[in-house]
Amino acid sequence: MTQADPFSDFKQRHKEMWASFTPTAIFTTPVAAHLVKFAGIASGETVLDVATGTGVVAITAARTGARVTGLDLTPPLLDQARQNARIARVEQVVWTEGDAEALPYPDASFDVVVSQFGHMFAPRPEAAVSEMRRVLKPGGRVAFATWPPEHIIGRMFAFVGRNSPPPPPGAAPPPQWGNPVVITERLAAGFEAPFFARGTMSVPALSLEHYRLFMETSVGPIQKLVEGLAGDPQKLAAIRAEFDALMAPYYADNLIRQDYLLTRAMAR
Repeated sequence: MTQADPFSDFKQRHKEMWASFTPTAIFTTPVAAHLVKFAGIASGETVLDVATGTGVVAITAARTGARVTGLDLTPPLLDQARQNARIARVEQVVWTEGDAEALPYPDASFDVVVSQFGHMFAPRPEAAVSEMRRVLKPGGRVAFATWPPEHIIGRMFAFVGRNSPPPPPGAAPPPQWGNPVVITERLAAGFEAPFFARGTMSVPALSLEHYRLFMETSVGPIQKLVEGLAGDPQKLAAIRAEFDALMAPYYADNLIRQDYLLTRAMAR
């Protein structure tokens, strides 16, 4: 008998929460190119993109000639990924609804497993790592992009956490995936020592207020926070002021600069 997932309700909320992400994905397309190059994806390789979202990494990898599968928990994002693939004329990508902690693929199916700002939201890192390693072929590799806790997006998620109901017990904070020490520990059992690199994602914004409005309408955790305070205008105004102050050091020349971390590791 299959044991029930104790995080099923949590994952269902995430599935619904991230459905509005599509407008944000356009800004992650340069990061996708960086990740695909960093991963060394080559023509003919089999690639799995975990938490593919709107498919920006999967499609970028497919354009190299790789055979790509994209998996995501949220059906509306997969619908957008299929549309993006049609526009890019890489309709050979296989799109699958599924969970990073229970990948629906046989052992040793892929040469490369990648994830861009996605697997980090799986509540149990050990389960996500175990599954990524399981579906890798001998000598395969994993590569992913994550948000460091000390930079803008990691700090934003800490801000959301301070002002939202707590996650269920045992759920790991996503920004821990941006700490090289933590990553090294999590990968140690199944992978060689990881290699790291960094990059910066730039988001154009006419003002901090424009950036905040964009985040409130397209980034699920911020969207839910604002919706939850709709009945308390004073509290909402205070939260918005706190958000603006948090973002201000990263805003200059009509750009918000969001630093990210890249990780690559070979399977043992």
